[in-house]
Amino acid sequence: MTTADGLWLFSYGTLREPHVQLATFGRRLESVDDALVGYALSMLRITDPGVIAISGSSEHPILRATGNPGDEVAGLALKVSEADLEKADRYEVADYRRVPTTLRSGRRAFVYVAADR
Repeated sequence: MTTADGLWLFSYGTLREPHVQLATFGRRLESVDDALVGYALSMLRITDPGVIAISGSSEHPILRATGNPGDEVAGLALKVSEADLEKADRYEVADYRRVPTTLRSGRRAFVYVAADR
């Protein structure tokens, strides 16, 4: 889902952190503030030791669809490449799945949401 202005990944959690970006992508990613409407955050206990080592935490946020237009989650739209998406897929544990979405700005992006939805 490449758009005219590139490929984007919405992050509301650890992928916003500079040290996680460096460990996952080998560089800091270009980003802009944005938000996702119709979702709410909850927390997830991570057990993957590699992810915990990179993020420094076993508690990670996870998005769940609410369908309520009043619910909004702030985050960053990260400009990524196809190779970056593959790296992000390896970083995220099986509790997450990557889906396409439209952000509050109108930007098309991918986002990781709860896999049980």
